[in-house]
Amino acid sequence: MAGDDNAPVRLSPTALAYDHFLLDLDGCVWIGDEGVPGAAEALNALRAVGKRVVFVTNDPRHTAEQYVIKLWRLGFQAAAEEVVTVGAALERLLSESFRPRNAFVIGTRALVDHVALAGMRIVNATSLAPHADLVVLGGHERFDYAELRTAIQAVSRGAQLVGTTRDATFPMPDGPWPGTGSLLAAVEAGTGRQADYIVGKPEPAMYEAARARLGPGRVLAVGDRMDIDVAGAQAAGLDSALVLTGACIESDARRSASPPTYIGSSLTHLLSAAADTQSTLGEVA
Repeated sequence: MAGDDNAPVRLSPTALAYDHFLLDLDGCVWIGDEGVPGAAEALNALRAVGKRVVFVTNDPRHTAEQYVIKLWRLGFQAAAEEVVTVGAALERLLSESFRPRNAFVIGTRALVDHVALAGMRIVNATSLAPHADLVVLGGHERFDYAELRTAIQAVSRGAQLVGTTRDATFPMPDGPWPGTGSLLAAVEAGTGRQADYIVGKPEPAMYEAARARLGPGRVLAVGDRMDIDVAGAQAAGLDSALVLTGACIESDARRSASPPTYIGSSLTHLLSAAADTQSTLGEVA
């Protein structure tokens, strides 16, 4: 089976009918530090016939350039302008909609830099942090109680709360890991307040940023989550495809009141001509 996944991909008429593809990363292109079998070959097939590809990720931990390095390391061709990160969408939102203010940021260096580039004053590790005007939250592996305490104190005092996404988990080889949504839920529970803004999928900001990099033509958005990828594509008026290599199983889509346009067992099976006859790929009635 692994040999079949890594063979050259002959695209199906369904795939060829689209001009552009928006691809999620976690659970669609890779899982942790391993590429999904056959995904690189599927992307090569798209590029070989002139299809445009844009990667759209809710993971706030890295820059577009860092994602490009990982894509190449795992065997995928990519350029920085083909990667739309939630951090970049956050920077655009803050710079357009917020005046400069004191900001406490939970996240990696990449996320802190996006907030600073939007004109906010970073007050992490200062006495001003519990009194910040803005709390920005993005999941990261070193999240700790002190960050949670500071965020709850600032939001309880009136700070606006911005979450990069509500993804509760993301897929890893050893099982799901907590995502930004799980950490955000703790702040919301501790303050009795919902976030004022959510930036990532399924919110429109991510799709607007991705569409801005594409020309005219039909777009298919592909991901592994019904509540994030499929819901976001549908809200943006795009056809959607669910791959079963990440967070969801086929029955999740089949019983949904708003099912995706297509279901594929993997990105390769979704796009390949051979899969057109398989039950794992097909238009959802």
